[in-house]
Amino acid sequence: MNTQLTRSQIGENIWLSQSNENPLEQLSKLTAHELRSEVLPSEEAVGAAMLQELETIARNKDGDIVMILLGGRGAQGLHKLLGERAARGKDELISRLHVFTQDALAPLRMKSSLSFIRDFERLLGDAFFAQVKSFTPMQTEAKELAALETQLSEYVQKLSSFGGADIFFLGHGPEPEDASHLAYIRTGSGATINDAAGMIPISSGILDHHITKFKAGGSTVNIDDEEECRRASHILTLGPAVILQAKRIVQSVVDASTAPAKKRTYRRVLLTELSDNLGERAEQLNLNPGLWVRLHPNFRSLILPDVLN
Repeated sequence: MNTQLTRSQIGENIWLSQSNENPLEQLSKLTAHELRSEVLPSEEAVGAAMLQELETIARNKDGDIVMILLGGRGAQGLHKLLGERAARGKDELISRLHVFTQDALAPLRMKSSLSFIRDFERLLGDAFFAQVKSFTPMQTEAKELAALETQLSEYVQKLSSFGGADIFFLGHGPEPEDASHLAYIRTGSGATINDAAGMIPISSGILDHHITKFKAGGSTVNIDDEEECRRASHILTLGPAVILQAKRIVQSVVDASTAPAKKRTYRRVLLTELSDNLGERAEQLNLNPGLWVRLHPNFRSLILPDVLN
């Protein structure tokens, strides 16, 4: 069933909300949890654990499975395993998947070597996408913000029509002053518990991080694609509402060696005491969106040893 979305604007940030209820009242219904990190020995072990999570859902649920992919380095181990399974022939689990993405830069050609779509295609392979039940990426090619916003609204409506995510693979991204983002919910962007998706103005620092991350992950980036990427003006991202409504969250942090700020930002999410005062808690979440994961009742956080070193 589709959900009517309401538009709000916080500064230059545009948010599409699923609910008109008071965000603080909604926040009061959620319990804060400790972040219990699971330290695994290698990126391959993290990928295998992520695949086991997907297999557990497949065993425990009949019918289709809605999965939200994680771009960048964090899920490359999982993507390699899924690609290998697909290449071996028809796979019952893969054929049940409705696959969505969680963030994107825009405007950007879908075929750019710096789009998450191309990275997914490179890692998962043609056989994977030929077998899945459906693949719905965020649309990023429209030049006008109004068109991008309309497409983002349609994207959220489609995800909602499938009943939301059965499993949401999340990463952890560094922000200034040792804050962090989930999906691409940036610090100070004004996202609330009701917001399903948003459009956030981009900065040169984010573009540098994005390009560096892709190169470190093995993507071959040509100069034209890099120049186009540096002209992107906005981030499209799923919001806290979609994250919290996911039936299962699996977070992975495997690249602290190439993004050492994550050692500080992850530890801050780990150690922060979430306030009992709802107004203060809402501001904590706004200034450090990485904390949203701690309000989900069914999550797992997988990291490598160097994250906490």
